[in-house]
Amino acid sequence: PRGCSEKPNTDTCVTISDEEPGDDLDLFCVPNHYAKDLEKVFIPHGLILDRTEKLARDVMGDMGGHHIVALRVLKAGYTFCADLLDYVKTRFFKSYCNDQSTGAIKVLGGDNLSTLAGKNILIVEDIIDFGKTMQIFLSLVQQHNPKMVEVANLLVKRTPRSIGYQPDFVGFEIPDKFVIGYALDYNEYFRDLNHVCVISETGKAKYKSEAESLG
Repeated sequence: PRGCSEKPNTDTCVTISDEEPGDDLDLFCVPNHYAKDLEKVFIPHGLILDRTEKLARDVMGDMGGHHIVALRVLKAGYTFCADLLDYVKTRFFKSYCNDQSTGAIKVLGGDNLSTLAGKNILIVEDIIDFGKTMQIFLSLVQQHNPKMVEVANLLVKRTPRSIGYQPDFVGFEIPDKFVIGYALDYNEYFRDLNHVCVISETGKAKYKSEAESLG
């Protein structure tokens, strides 16, 4: 693995090469209704959880001595956000996500960002493709004068379209493939798939058609 950030104290990430073929679906538990819609299992669920636990330890090693507010950016990040925070010792966290309140995770609406002033912020996101969305969100958060802001991402896509942004904590650096599962979706499908997988052309055509008919 190699480092995924320009910060000198940032931990390394697991790098998946462009030549990585993935694993056969038959080796894992995959819902039958998705069997023809997937090419390969790219990152198995168990590996995701193990890497997420390590990220939680890295976060605590870097930020654990401070009171922390956790923010989730987009809908697809809810599974990674929940699992990451489950691995973190909750006594160090006052955790927020922008969706429903679940246990220690409370609601923080966009109009309440003024409460971030002077706080130590951990932004949690599922995947970075180009980096533009995260840069915009970081700029918005910084306007409210937090004490510290760091970003934890499960996936960073290796793509020539990237603007060069790299998070502070990264689970996996992946090739420029369209991946789904672990709450990542294609037209709102596949969020219930535990593994990160590569969608097949059959799956793209099928769920594109269904989305168009529903629209």
